[in-house]
Amino acid sequence: MSETSPAPLQYRFDGPEDAPVLILGPSLGTTWHMWDRQIPELAKSWRIFRFDLPGHGGAPAYPAGSFGELAGRLLATLDGLGVQRFGYAGCAFSGALGIELALRHPERIASLAVIAASPRFGSADEFRRRGVIVRTNGLDPIARTSPERWFTAGFAAAQPAITEWAVQMVRTTDPGCYIAACEALAAFDVRAELARIGAPTLVLVGSDDQVTGPAEARTLVAGIPDARLAVVPGASHLVPVEQPAAVTDLLVRHFSTAWQPAYDSSTGQVAITAGPVKPVLATPPPLAPVAEIAPAVLAQPEMLGRPDPYDAGIKVRREVLGDAHVDRALASADAFSGDFQDFVTRYAWGEIWDRPGLDRRSRSCVTLTALVAGGHLDELAFHTRAALRNGLTPVEIKEVLLQAAVYCGVPAANSAFRVAQAVIREETTPQE
Repeated sequence: MSETSPAPLQYRFDGPEDAPVLILGPSLGTTWHMWDRQIPELAKSWRIFRFDLPGHGGAPAYPAGSFGELAGRLLATLDGLGVQRFGYAGCAFSGALGIELALRHPERIASLAVIAASPRFGSADEFRRRGVIVRTNGLDPIARTSPERWFTAGFAAAQPAITEWAVQMVRTTDPGCYIAACEALAAFDVRAELARIGAPTLVLVGSDDQVTGPAEARTLVAGIPDARLAVVPGASHLVPVEQPAAVTDLLVRHFSTAWQPAYDSSTGQVAITAGPVKPVLATPPPLAPVAEIAPAVLAQPEMLGRPDPYDAGIKVRREVLGDAHVDRALASADAFSGDFQDFVTRYAWGEIWDRPGLDRRSRSCVTLTALVAGGHLDELAFHTRAALRNGLTPVEIKEVLLQAAVYCGVPAANSAFRVAQAVIREETTPQE
């Protein structure tokens, strides 16, 4: 166990102590054991470092709500062990973590493999709703449906022991840490930054992956300058578990031939040397754009007076109400109502909701009470959804409405209960 960080990561080493370090990162809801069948071969050439995500596999339950925070914990753990440069292979959630490391800490990454990952995982609303479901129902609904997301139907039927192992991994995960990871995925979007990844990169995906499939993999390959694609037939999302031999072979070939020279932190450059001929895994589409050095962007003079709160407002508005709701509101705006939408974004969301004096849970409590008092049932519906996203449980929302019944009147609260009950049922019912 690492003791170099206030929120340590649980880890283990395999392989020779004097070999180069290769990190293997797990998917959300799994543990380092998802890599067990790669270890015998990889540990012949590398010092394998595996870690568990917070609250997974018995690891300390210190939630990490962003990939930047988790990357900091991982690097602090490695610093305490004297590991500075390493190869990195991550599956799904940890694939995104590898992209984060390559973008923010390029001096640490010698070579990168991104497995079953994407520059943006679905929509922010999807992951925030998953967090609401876990907060209300626990992890059992997610655990029961994990095999159909992670494995092909044939594999799940033929390997019931592995399927049950996968379900139990999810069930034993700390719910708070799982919800925080969903928040990190909701905020992750590096589509505009892929060209800045300098590490040699293998993008690996299962041919039958319905979560982050070949289309997402090709987006990564098209955006990362030094990237190649490998599609593994007959595999779904947890491709290292479903096709371990194929994944092991691809990782050995990639990390044996694509190890970036040391990074010079004083110049921000690496020495370019002629390397051995690389085995061809797959090639990017022939019309993929060639990466160019972007012209320097001149700094803009600082705005005079108060900055426009619109950008902060639209960000907060989307985080609280959800992309779908905000997109509908903005799409319906015209010459008559557009100024009102700008007003709401700037002042309700950019000025008030973005103030530091109250957290979002408290602001949701105040907002629900005010909407009950005013009889604004349409707005009560989408602010009930917002309250769930902001971390209020259905029980807490019930208490807010009971309090409102005393001070706003029973008839108003009666209507509010009817609206909120329908929303909570919809938002907290697991999708099979």
